[in-house]
Amino acid sequence: MGQGGEPRRAKERDGELGAAVERAQAGDEDAFAVAYRLVQPGLLGYLRGLVGDDAEDVASDAWLEIARDLGRFRGDGAGFRGWTATIARHRALDLLRRRRTRPQATALEQDLHDLPAAHNTAEQAMETLSTRRALDLIAGLPRDQGEAVLLRVVVGLDGPAAARVLGKRPGAVRTAAYRGLRRLARDLGGVTDEGPPTLGESR
Repeated sequence: MGQGGEPRRAKERDGELGAAVERAQAGDEDAFAVAYRLVQPGLLGYLRGLVGDDAEDVASDAWLEIARDLGRFRGDGAGFRGWTATIARHRALDLLRRRRTRPQATALEQDLHDLPAAHNTAEQAMETLSTRRALDLIAGLPRDQGEAVLLRVVVGLDGPAAARVLGKRPGAVRTAAYRGLRRLARDLGGVTDEGPPTLGESR
């Protein structure tokens, strides 16, 4: 999808992002532009997975709010990515409510806290896709899985940060991301049933 390495790249840039945010909070407009360039690609990919062609408009609304409330943010580069994703998600949900197509509420049977992380094979399969094709596939996932995959793979958030954005426990988000990546890999003819079966599924 061209985004498979995004979590690693995002983490490598967190120091630069954190420094840019700090300077932006002191009034440095160029630093805000740096923060925007570092965050926007992943944020836009996440929003495309939620609202499709309206992603650019939602991102614009989100950035207006981000700029307005920047002085209230406290945290590092990784925290800033999570904070911006939360704001963008709220704006996306506002749009979906206006469309009268509220996101489906989905719940896991239980959190599987000890479930291993998704296998590299699944992420490698995702790397072979174009962004548009990947987003089309992700759109076919249950919403909890789709959002978890977008936040982990596209935005590059870790499990706890993604859980804060979604208002769920980290185990639930990790489980959803694992199931989503495994299903995507299966659809691509990559991985079939690697790892332990999840609750309610059989091999």
